[in-house]
Amino acid sequence: MEPRIWLIAGPTASGKSALALRLAEATGAEIINADALQIYADLRVLTARPDEAEMARAPHHLFGSVDASEGWSVGRWQRAARTVINNVQGRGADIIVVGGTGLYLRALTQGLAEIPEVPAELRQAVAAEFATLGEPAFRARLAQVDPGAAARISPGDRQRLARAWEVYAATGRALTDHHAASEGALPAGSWRAVTLEPPRDRLYARSDARLEAMIAHGALEEVQALMDRELDPALPALKAVGVQPLAAYLRGGTPLDIALAAARQDTRHYAKRQFTWARGQTPDWPRITGLDPQDQWRQFLALNPDLTT
Repeated sequence: MEPRIWLIAGPTASGKSALALRLAEATGAEIINADALQIYADLRVLTARPDEAEMARAPHHLFGSVDASEGWSVGRWQRAARTVINNVQGRGADIIVVGGTGLYLRALTQGLAEIPEVPAELRQAVAAEFATLGEPAFRARLAQVDPGAAARISPGDRQRLARAWEVYAATGRALTDHHAASEGALPAGSWRAVTLEPPRDRLYARSDARLEAMIAHGALEEVQALMDRELDPALPALKAVGVQPLAAYLRGGTPLDIALAAARQDTRHYAKRQFTWARGQTPDWPRITGLDPQDQWRQFLALNPDLTT
């Protein structure tokens, strides 16, 4: 039988890692990280990366494998993930790809278009045009050259609307056409997927509790060690949720309660963006709506009856 591939997506603190680990133990699968920040070695606590005991229970790949001084792109992750997938399949093992970074999952399921870099001057000009025209007129203009992008981009998503126009203006080719020529996707029918979509109020409460646990288990020391390296603040690791509020406290300019409130708010905004991505990009993926681990496992088994036979 061909090795199976499962994709597990969902917002932060929704239980993805626990579900992936339970599935791995039930099937002998190996787990591949699809979280853009859990890939960095410097951020184990603050990104809720699986700890050593959890990683010992099943093979894990691309977790904590990159130094914070590096800035991995979606393309670099995709190439690394495909290499791991090929190696694991060569061993005959099942695969679980788990994470909340939508662009990573999209690159794996739909491929990644090689789009030339858009000049900074053009990006600034497009931003000014958007501000002048407003969204309805800007979208209508985009629809004339890229009707696919204009139709699929959600209302209020200024960033993606601007990106679609930037690509057309820079290349003379619609972003939709670039995506149609994407490469590197898993073959159609070779994978199955699920999105965790728990009630938001319960997810936010869990996120708040998890932040308190992170502080107790060394999040402040982790951020201090990152600050001590004096890395470029534009690097992805420095933009991880919670890093900047906690860094502000450690510099002495922000009381801890204010920093924690900011970190909680940043986490909620991040989770909201993940919910929005899932609704727009994975509308046909089955949903697991519980938050309790046992409930999630029962729902997962119901979606994958072959696991119980």
